[in-house]
Amino acid sequence: MALAAVAALALAGCGGGGDDKDKTPSGGASGTGAGQTVQLPKLDGQKLQVVAVWTGPEQEAFTKVLKEFEKRTGATVTYTPTQDAMLNYLGTKIAGGAPPDVALLQQPGALAQAVSRKWLKPVSADAKAQLTKNYPKGWQDLGAVGGQQYGVYFKAANKSLVWYNAAAFEAAGAKEPKTWKEFMATAETISASGVTPVSVGGADGWTLTDWFENVYLSQAGPQKYDQLAKHQIKWTDPSVKDALGTLGELFGKPNLIAGGADGALQTEFPASVTQTFTGDQPKAAMVFEGDFASINIQQTKAKIGTDAKVFPFPAVGADAPVVTGGDVAVALTDKPATQALLTFLASPDAAGIWAGQGGFVSPNKSLDLKTYPNDVQREIAKALVDAGDTFRFDMSDQMPQSFGGTPGKGEWKLLQDFLKNPKDVAGTQAKLEAEAAKAFGQS
Repeated sequence: MALAAVAALALAGCGGGGDDKDKTPSGGASGTGAGQTVQLPKLDGQKLQVVAVWTGPEQEAFTKVLKEFEKRTGATVTYTPTQDAMLNYLGTKIAGGAPPDVALLQQPGALAQAVSRKWLKPVSADAKAQLTKNYPKGWQDLGAVGGQQYGVYFKAANKSLVWYNAAAFEAAGAKEPKTWKEFMATAETISASGVTPVSVGGADGWTLTDWFENVYLSQAGPQKYDQLAKHQIKWTDPSVKDALGTLGELFGKPNLIAGGADGALQTEFPASVTQTFTGDQPKAAMVFEGDFASINIQQTKAKIGTDAKVFPFPAVGADAPVVTGGDVAVALTDKPATQALLTFLASPDAAGIWAGQGGFVSPNKSLDLKTYPNDVQREIAKALVDAGDTFRFDMSDQMPQSFGGTPGKGEWKLLQDFLKNPKDVAGTQAKLEAEAAKAFGQS
């Protein structure tokens, strides 16, 4: 929980920080903007296929990273965005004899499953050297299975943030809440001012797992969190009942959610962000999600740090929660270019390219914080790096993908159902336990 304290201190000053892209170094791919920190081999004529879930602005940003790799090595890289159920996609490609060279997985559970199916290649000595030099041990360990290093966590996330429309808060006379009780009171205050307080991207089930995890970590504590993540306690545990009951305080009041439950379930994550910061009459005043929401905010006219501000997810229990996420790059082929790309992704050179564009946080401790485009993102990134090894990874991402990471199934679907019927706590618990038991048994 040390990260919670660091994040609270770091974010305390974020509200007044203006957008200051003029301070961002220009030129160069490295975090310092002063040249290259990793040497890559010449790979003229080699071709790579990379798959990840990123589309839209995230795809554009990652493509710039791959273009720099092409420029340095002479290799040709093709990027293909795919669905969230990455293991299903990879399984189909492997069965057809045409696996991609590099994939970016979103779940440690998916990484472990891919290793167990003998799909992945360990990282090279060069890639491992970059990891040892640039990454805290905790992030290295997340990319390892059975003591063998298989992955490079290229993109991380602080998933315990609430972004808010400063004008809507000011008009309502609302202040940044620090506790769940204050959060609910703030929501009622904003509602009374004529603005719907909370935007929820319920069409994407993963956003609802993030709501649950933040409430659960703060209310039940890290030990219970770790136990539930490993299915060492059941979803029928009283701690889950308490967390669902707390979430129900918000989900059970349609006037507090943009469009009510039905509207939220038709709203995808990007729209849940942009509708909070679009126009003189936004559809909501607040939206909960990670630092990556900033890239969606940048699609509006709102300026981060001025029009769009942020506060830590409110404390439900004694401490405010901090949940992290991340995308881990893994190798599925033995090509020299495959390992060279992993080496590049483990360097501050690659991280600096995306960091300068916003919507990105890296666990790479060698990345110069000046690379981030504004004070808000610098402080979020600093909190993540300063935390070292003390963080809690997204719970659903640690579970078998069939339960914690598949659209329309498992936890995603059941929490969507709970959003529609938040009074059915016991029924939701029973269904979650049945699905979890099945998934862990198969895994």
